[in-house]
Amino acid sequence: MRSAAGDPVTLFLCGDVMLGRGVDQILPHPGDPALREPHVRDAGAYVDLAEAANGPIPRPAACSWPWGDALEVLDEAAPDVRVLNLETSVTRSADFAPDKAVHYRMNPANLPALTVARPDVCVLANNHVLDFGVRGLAETLDVLAEAGLGRAGAGRDEDEAWRPAVVPLPGGGRVLVFAVAMPSSGVPGGWAARRDRPGVAFLPAPSPGCAAETVHHVRRARRPGDVVVVSVHWGSNWGYEVGDDQAGFAHALVDGGVDLVHGHSSHHPRPAEVYRDRLILYGCGDFIDDYEGITGYEEYRDDLRLLYFATVEAASGRLRELRMAPMRAVRMRLRHAGDEDREWLRGTLDRIGRRFGARTGPAPGGTLVLAPAG
Repeated sequence: MRSAAGDPVTLFLCGDVMLGRGVDQILPHPGDPALREPHVRDAGAYVDLAEAANGPIPRPAACSWPWGDALEVLDEAAPDVRVLNLETSVTRSADFAPDKAVHYRMNPANLPALTVARPDVCVLANNHVLDFGVRGLAETLDVLAEAGLGRAGAGRDEDEAWRPAVVPLPGGGRVLVFAVAMPSSGVPGGWAARRDRPGVAFLPAPSPGCAAETVHHVRRARRPGDVVVVSVHWGSNWGYEVGDDQAGFAHALVDGGVDLVHGHSSHHPRPAEVYRDRLILYGCGDFIDDYEGITGYEEYRDDLRLLYFATVEAASGRLRELRMAPMRAVRMRLRHAGDEDREWLRGTLDRIGRRFGARTGPAPGGTLVLAPAG
């Protein structure tokens, strides 16, 4: 049930939802498994890796399988707005984007594996939405539209790519979600949408000029009482460092009237910050993917995932609370994190957040809470 006018608004946010490639292969309607990666030519190999690590996965698995316990957490939290980064094309296209090592596609017949989570907004400004060319992007847009799913960050032209997703709230208020992508996350410059070319809302760098451009789009669209989210796909896959340019970009957005910055691309969570009473998530980490069993970065525990629940004041956009629900990916399914894993996440988030004056502590129900140091 949506909040009434003037009531606080709770948003669910998460990082990369990658329902393509190996995940697509376990769903009821697996698409073409062909890949063109240097060492993997069949998406089923990623299922084999996950099974070798943690045991057999049902095939076909129910469309709810990848979400696992997260669906129960979502139902209990009952957020007003659900926002996720959909990092896959939803297409049957075989137009592999050239000069890319990794391509993600999900069979449109498996869309119930997305709609089961009832997202209000699917962010598309990322480095996989054009993996299967303009034809794949067009099909993705059509499939989401036919399902009634809001989308932001990609379109058939520049205007559509920059147009925010709008989620109405009772009493006339709205949540606006803008989405942008940067080359630091692997987005090619050629994917930028133009007046006569489909693509993504692209920014070349987290610079003051790019922040000003984004704020310009925000001010053109927002009305009094709106809560504004800018979702940003940026940064490297690994590591906890947040560059001064990224922090400056996020701060400039808030200074320009943005209420929440939703960052993603890294395979694990990065720091959070409360700046001028507004929430900045520098990296939400992966949420659903097919990386289970891939070795090399165990120190970052990318098997641990977070659901973020941010409650903001509808009238001002100020953050009231951020709670996080820890999960662990096992057999390509999200399960509640155990006590040791939850404490590892709490300690890590607390340590990496100190630079930004934010601390992470335990909260009821096995969740975590962010609090500005004071």
